[in-house]
Amino acid sequence: MPPPLASIAGPEISGADTAWMLVATALVLLMTPALAFFYGGLVRSKNALNTMMMSFAALGAAAIAWVVAGYSLAFADGNAWIGGTGHLFLSGVGLEAKGTIPHLLFMAYQGTFAVITAALISGAIVERMRFGPYLAFITAWVVVVYAPVCHWVWGGGWLASIGALDFAGGTVVHVNAGVAALVAAVVLGPRKDHGRQALLPHNVPFVLLGAALLWFGWFGFNGGSALGANTAASLAFVNTMLAPAATLVTWMIIDRIRTGKTTAVGCATGIVVGLVAITPAAGFVGPMSAIVLGAVAAFPSYYGIVWISRTRLDDSLDVVAAHGAGGMVGALLTGVLARAAWGGSDGLLFGNPRQVIVQAIGVAVVALYGGAASFVLLEIVGRFASLRADRRTEGIGLDVLEHGEEAYTDGEGAVLILPESGPRAAVTGVLREPSTTAAGGVP
Repeated sequence: MPPPLASIAGPEISGADTAWMLVATALVLLMTPALAFFYGGLVRSKNALNTMMMSFAALGAAAIAWVVAGYSLAFADGNAWIGGTGHLFLSGVGLEAKGTIPHLLFMAYQGTFAVITAALISGAIVERMRFGPYLAFITAWVVVVYAPVCHWVWGGGWLASIGALDFAGGTVVHVNAGVAALVAAVVLGPRKDHGRQALLPHNVPFVLLGAALLWFGWFGFNGGSALGANTAASLAFVNTMLAPAATLVTWMIIDRIRTGKTTAVGCATGIVVGLVAITPAAGFVGPMSAIVLGAVAAFPSYYGIVWISRTRLDDSLDVVAAHGAGGMVGALLTGVLARAAWGGSDGLLFGNPRQVIVQAIGVAVVALYGGAASFVLLEIVGRFASLRADRRTEGIGLDVLEHGEEAYTDGEGAVLILPESGPRAAVTGVLREPSTTAAGGVP
């Protein structure tokens, strides 16, 4: 039996805070499989597994990148721009106290943020980016892009020093991922069927399930960012319930007025947008302000999705409008609605217009750095391997040719292509032409 935690790490560690942070870490980790269902339901059936694998694989690739180097560059002692090397390979990270919880637990909790942020990017490039280059990109992205931005805001960096407010990741997570998604979508170009046929979701119940699990996990995302079982966690928890509810109601009203219908996919998207928008403000605004923030956030994301759909930009699953725009709006409204009585600093409505300026600086710099660095990383990865699947693979679907599996079969099995010469037991590929359906389309 191991010795009691207090005898290892000292009396600073709180059992209550540790228990809550263990739960919160598990909740945030659940968000990545939840994202897999949300994204997986939105694509055509021939790409369902590949899309879900992009999230599940991030659980491995991004997590290892975080442990090896990302955590150190984000939280080890460094300068205003980047952390140091003191925690590479978790050096110096043990059961000693980090605040009121074990240092290892703090590292793991922060690691779940790195994982979900990297996975978010995939929504903009699904159905056309090759799996290997994608993994290489997000692994490097966690170290080169996510970790420095995390340091600026939460690791004692320059944005924290000028007073930027980001309770749980409006800029660090959502603006960062949204801009990377935009750059990746531009670099890869649109899917071959984009603008020529309807690219419809193949499983809307999956989308609803994913949205529900994301909301559930988000209580750990925002509530856990208080880093303890305290009043700030309680405030963030309640705001995480109320803001998405307001966004959902507003989204349904806009949808009904504009199209005469209230769609399930629209409802799921509205929930996610509300969750994104309240993230930076969760511990800094009161419950009624959270409702206002959620309602206002619906408009730019809703009409952003409408506008982007009319352009050549193929942001497959609306990452730019939902996460990028939602994160920006949430960060800026934090500067308007924040109140010192709830935590943080007063915002514009409470006599401090400077806070809006500081928030805008944070959004702009993260967007510029994240966009430029993401472009460079994609160019580097593209020099070693083709980023994009060829037209044949895209037509057949990435499930079969990238993973050798299908999400759905009709019992007939796949067609094996055997070599023209040599042992017939050697299988060189798997090919199955998808059925002509509303979900699968015609390659």
